[in-house]
Amino acid sequence: MSLRLVAKNGSTVPDATAPAPAAPEVRNLARLIAAYAPHDGSFELRIPGVHASRMTRANTECFHTLRVPSLCIVVQGAKTVIVEKDIYEYDASRMLVFSVALPVASQVTRASQSQPYLGFRLDLDPRKIAELVLKVFPRGLPPVQERKAVYVAPIDLSIVGAASRLIECLAHPGDSELLAPLNVDEILIRLLRSPIGVRVAQMGFAESSLQRIAKAVSWLRANFSQPMKVEELAGLVHMSASSFHEHFKCVTSMSPLHYQKVLRLQEARRLMLSMMIDAGSASRQVGYLSPSQFTRDYGSFFGVPPARDIAQLRRHEHQWISE
Repeated sequence: MSLRLVAKNGSTVPDATAPAPAAPEVRNLARLIAAYAPHDGSFELRIPGVHASRMTRANTECFHTLRVPSLCIVVQGAKTVIVEKDIYEYDASRMLVFSVALPVASQVTRASQSQPYLGFRLDLDPRKIAELVLKVFPRGLPPVQERKAVYVAPIDLSIVGAASRLIECLAHPGDSELLAPLNVDEILIRLLRSPIGVRVAQMGFAESSLQRIAKAVSWLRANFSQPMKVEELAGLVHMSASSFHEHFKCVTSMSPLHYQKVLRLQEARRLMLSMMIDAGSASRQVGYLSPSQFTRDYGSFFGVPPARDIAQLRRHEHQWISE
């Protein structure tokens, strides 16, 4: 049976088609990731901000998480990410960039025991990007109109090669400290010189609308359980309430209040699953005043009520371990 992902707008995403033969640079990075991701899961490597992941079967359910600003490369298999109603598909032919932190639903759509999904992720530091922008664009940035939190671009094999050299640093004592920062700079410079580079560069400018929204997102991440007034959050980033609301939704595909609600629901789910607490306690910890409102919001977002959802997740986890 083919796997299909259903988005919130009711549309479906068919299973990815068979991949074309991978380039040598992609095969080399896949070999390195397989070595540092020995079993299913996501692994934070010894180089700060660098992650490797493996999955040996396609997901039947969406995985909900908060994705920080990052460059994501799939070197084997395929993946789909949903941000509200926007759907992004990528595989070894496309790379994906998150320019602000976003709550997302994701699903590995192609993976098997013989050909596992293998992914590379590099977290992006806006301060480092700002530093490198001055070198890549010494005469200033060209104008850019598009303001989005997620960009998809054709895979850049020079970036893949730089990512391989970055991971290779792990095998040699001292290279992680001395050479890895240079490899990270190379990846970022090549990313800034790519077709989406001008958009990525906006991350580093304090007065850009993207960076202002990123600042608001950081506040929401740190204070999601607290009451929030859009007018006050707009003032924090020196924007009018109407302009802030427009820019926030343009970048994240959500209103500020909906973004806060998604953060609360994701955290409540995590608390119930990992801390073994009940729905009422979880709802209070994430800022809900009404347990019934929490149950309605939870069921609308995840598709089932809290107790049933957690029971299903634990059952799937048990089946995974047993297989």
